[in-house]
Amino acid sequence: MECKETVVQVLSWAQLLGGPACCWALLGAGRRTEYGRYADPRDRCVANTRLVWMVQEIPALLVPLVLLLSTETRSGAGRSLLLGTFCLHYFYRSLIYPWRTRGRPFPLHIAVKSFIFCSLNGMLQSHYLLHCAAAAAAQHSAAQLAVGLSLFSAGLIINIHSDTLLGNLRRPGELVYKIPRGGMFELVSGANYFGEILEWCGYAVATWSLPAAAFCFFTACNLGPRAIQHHRFYQQQFKDYPPSRKALIPFIL
Repeated sequence: MECKETVVQVLSWAQLLGGPACCWALLGAGRRTEYGRYADPRDRCVANTRLVWMVQEIPALLVPLVLLLSTETRSGAGRSLLLGTFCLHYFYRSLIYPWRTRGRPFPLHIAVKSFIFCSLNGMLQSHYLLHCAAAAAAQHSAAQLAVGLSLFSAGLIINIHSDTLLGNLRRPGELVYKIPRGGMFELVSGANYFGEILEWCGYAVATWSLPAAAFCFFTACNLGPRAIQHHRFYQQQFKDYPPSRKALIPFIL
C-alpha cells in the first residue's frame, strides 16, 4: 500500500485543530466532563460501562494489528517497535483497564465519539508508521528513539500505577470519596492523566512525525481539563486537601 499523504495530513490537522475545541468543550464557560462522577442523569447512559470502555478503545488496538498483518512490505525494526508501543497502551486500555474500573455511568454519545476517534487514530498512526515513515526513519537517531521510548515507558508505568491506586482507594460498594495517596498523586491530582500524556509525548519524540505530535497535543487538550476538574473537585470536597498538590504538571499546573 502506498502512503496516503492527503489522508495523513487531514487526520493530523483535524486533531491539531480539534484539540482546542475539545479543551473548550470540557472546561470553558463552566463546562464539565460528562461521564463518571460528573455524568448528567438526563443523558442516555449505558449500564455495562466496562464493556463500553472495551468496545470504544479496542479499535486503536485492532486496526494497527490488521494493517500490520495485511501489509505487503516489512517495516523496519524501529517502526515496528513504535507501533508496538502504541498497541501496548491500547492493549492495556481496552482489555485490562475496563475490568479494573468501577463502572460508573457512561453516556452513549461519548462512547460513540470515542469509538470513531480510536478507529481513525489507530488507522492514522499505523498507516503512517507502516507506509509513510520509511524516509523519515533514516533521520532518527538511536538517542532520540531511546529518549522517546523511555518517556513512553515511564508514562505507562505512572498511568497503570495511578489506575491501581484509584482502584484500591475504596472498597467494593463504598460510595465515599477519598483523597488519592501515593505515587504521582503526591504531586498532582490527575496522576493517571499525567502518565498518559507523558506516554504520548514520548511516542511523539520517538516517532518525530506530525501524526504523533497531533495525537499528543489532542490527548493533552482532552485529559488536561479533566485533571483540572478533578483537582477542583478534591479541593471543594476536602478541606485538608494537600495545598502543594497541582492539577496535572508537578510543581507547575
